[in-house]
Amino acid sequence: MDPKLTFAAAWLAFISIFSHSSAQEKIEQWSRFEVGLSAKTTQNPYTDVDLTAVFSNGKETVTVTGFYDGDDRYKIRFMPTSTGKWEYITRSNLPALSGQRGELECVPAKGRNHGMVQVYHTYDFRYADQTPYYPFGTTMYAFLHPDTEREEQTLRTLAQSPFNKIRICLFPKTYEYNNEEPRYFPYREVEGAVPDSGRRAVWDFSRFDPDFFAHLERRIDDLGRLGIECDLILFHPYDEGYFGFDRMSRDNDLRYVKYVVARLSSFRNVWWSLANEWDLLRQKTREDWVEILETVAQSDPYGHLLSIHNGKVYFDYHHPLITHCSIQNESAYEEFGRAGLIKDCYRKPVVFDEICYEGNFPNRWGSLSGQEMTYRFWQAALVGTYATHGETFTSDDHIAWTEKGAVLRGESAPRIGFLRGIIEQTGPLTIIDNWRYPNFSRGRNGQVVIYLGKESPQEWTFMVPTRTRWADGTRVKVQVLDTWNMTVADVNDTFVTRSVGYEINDRQGKTVPLPGRPYLALILTPEEFENRE
Repeated sequence: MDPKLTFAAAWLAFISIFSHSSAQEKIEQWSRFEVGLSAKTTQNPYTDVDLTAVFSNGKETVTVTGFYDGDDRYKIRFMPTSTGKWEYITRSNLPALSGQRGELECVPAKGRNHGMVQVYHTYDFRYADQTPYYPFGTTMYAFLHPDTEREEQTLRTLAQSPFNKIRICLFPKTYEYNNEEPRYFPYREVEGAVPDSGRRAVWDFSRFDPDFFAHLERRIDDLGRLGIECDLILFHPYDEGYFGFDRMSRDNDLRYVKYVVARLSSFRNVWWSLANEWDLLRQKTREDWVEILETVAQSDPYGHLLSIHNGKVYFDYHHPLITHCSIQNESAYEEFGRAGLIKDCYRKPVVFDEICYEGNFPNRWGSLSGQEMTYRFWQAALVGTYATHGETFTSDDHIAWTEKGAVLRGESAPRIGFLRGIIEQTGPLTIIDNWRYPNFSRGRNGQVVIYLGKESPQEWTFMVPTRTRWADGTRVKVQVLDTWNMTVADVNDTFVTRSVGYEINDRQGKTVPLPGRPYLALILTPEEFENRE
């Protein structure tokens, strides 16, 4: 994303990405087509009315589940994944909703519409149109629950940030640093019911609140216009029974996720995160989580990315329905290469969605320096994994970004943007020789990246591992990166390789002078690759 892009310009540039009108005959691939229907019933429309539509283009058939949207309105949403003419017919146990027919023409996507993000080459991601995608995320648990002014300010901040993914909670939190009353709730209250002591309300878990979901949908679309993926957290433990959404029955859990998926699976920028710190939700068993996982996957006709985030205990990330690992593990960054062990274990993309937060909280998880946060992002990138930012600066007049957004106060965000630019240049990184040289990585585009971390060397003697497989006589250019000050300096020399044992050296033993500061990196580019580019 261009950091100079203003929020207003972003809004105008992306306004055509999402489609909401069922009357529209032409719709872009991976955009949203909506069918609106009306019918009255004496039953509970949320639980007793079944509604689906079958979409077909002659080669593919997609069955989509509809949902009740209040005021006798029902909706069916469809995201065409291939171009051409599509026809549909509805099916329902309510006769007024059944047998409705229509058609649409899906035209090629354009502009910033690249489709859904998918897993690519085992460990990486790309959009459906094969455009590379490198997740550089941030966390804002209660993005949905402050006031409109704060939400709009957050979107303006995101438009100027390097972040292209955000983790948000669907359910509200009650928490030491976040205990304001939300504007919307996903359920209606039971009229006249008196809650138990310590509870917020008595909810009717058989009736959702369409206003809550309409607000959620507007904000997901806002993020989409900014090119940001919405990693939607379906459950979390930050409730302790006050709202009671952490203690619903299994039947209510499953009804909830089916309704959410029916409403949101047509949004191409949605990822499903079953939970944040799933193992701290004490009322749910592993069997509960497996059934929730299977229900989300079976209800989503498009196969959005799907994972679950751990507290202290990893979930079974080998499960075939889990597309990537959403990990919390602070120790993964204490040594070069350690973060890659999780990737090697599960053979899936790894996103470290919590690596602690930059901030001033009085605990270890919310008190990282900007340097430490940036260092952890580099440790993740070096082994071909990804990290997620968080910021917990708070004061009497400021709520932390990771809770309710608004403005960024830390130092790491622009440095993360600098790293994102490097990865977009090199492609995803892979350690060249993880037995002996865990801070030497190879980019998919041919470069070698060497991260020096917290050391402060005065010089560096040219060397790469033999597994780099550069032939003797290869001519190499070197750049010195100051990852904190965000500078790139070309070394005014050319290095010529010679293999010696497990190493490839410069045949004249040349060195590169360095400024003696921490957080330096080197990019080595063979002239053959440089000329090819």
